[in-house]
Amino acid sequence: MTAVTKVIRYRTHPARADENADLVRAVFDELAATAPASFSYVTFRLDDGATFVHVATMEGDNPLVSSAAFSRFQAEIATRCEEGPIVSDATVVGAYGLPFG
Repeated sequence: MTAVTKVIRYRTHPARADENADLVRAVFDELAATAPASFSYVTFRLDDGATFVHVATMEGDNPLVSSAAFSRFQAEIATRCEEGPIVSDATVVGAYGLPFG
């Protein structure tokens, strides 16, 4: 099975950026507890404080589809965002180390 990589970028309203970060952390807490196989996920908060970039790579089903924390994160995403989210398929050109987590 071939891995699929998605890159999602959006900018929240500055006043809602910390709330968004808390919701994202809850998703990672749930992932740590459930440890889905063949799935990697990282979220970056850019230096403007309000722009977020998520990168997910998976083989098979997306475990976020059945995640309660991810459902809470998505519930009001449109009202938290000034821009986006924009979802793009991506192909890994190279990677080294990836010291996230």
